[in-house]
Amino acid sequence: MTEDMTGAPREQGSQWYDGEAGPLVRPYAMTGGRTKPGPTGVRFDLIALVTLDAGGPGIDDDTSLGPEHRALIDLCRPETQSVAELAAGADLPVGVVRVLLGDLLELGCVTVSRPVPPAQLPDERILREVIEGLRAL
Repeated sequence: MTEDMTGAPREQGSQWYDGEAGPLVRPYAMTGGRTKPGPTGVRFDLIALVTLDAGGPGIDDDTSLGPEHRALIDLCRPETQSVAELAAGADLPVGVVRVLLGDLLELGCVTVSRPVPPAQLPDERILREVIEGLRAL
């Protein structure tokens, strides 16, 4: 038995357990040591939208998926979620969520779309003129 910082005895292996948080799993263990989302070439911005692919493979039957993958799938079932929402909902770091989403994208379980960039949106002046024209009718 060893002692913790307060001098209280601590059981062997208990450094991986936090009394308030429960068992701890390091982020690199969830991603297999990877820090980038596979060779997909897709950037998972915080506002990228993730949708569960209904036509994808049998997600519930896939035994290669870990509990974190399944948590992300469950969060996407009811509605499309952003990467930031998924990270918050799964209580995982964004970097981990990006790697896990890369796995799910490669398996064909999810699709990722990006919102329209602000530069491609119509100018506010044009929208105001359209509204004024509609009011004039």
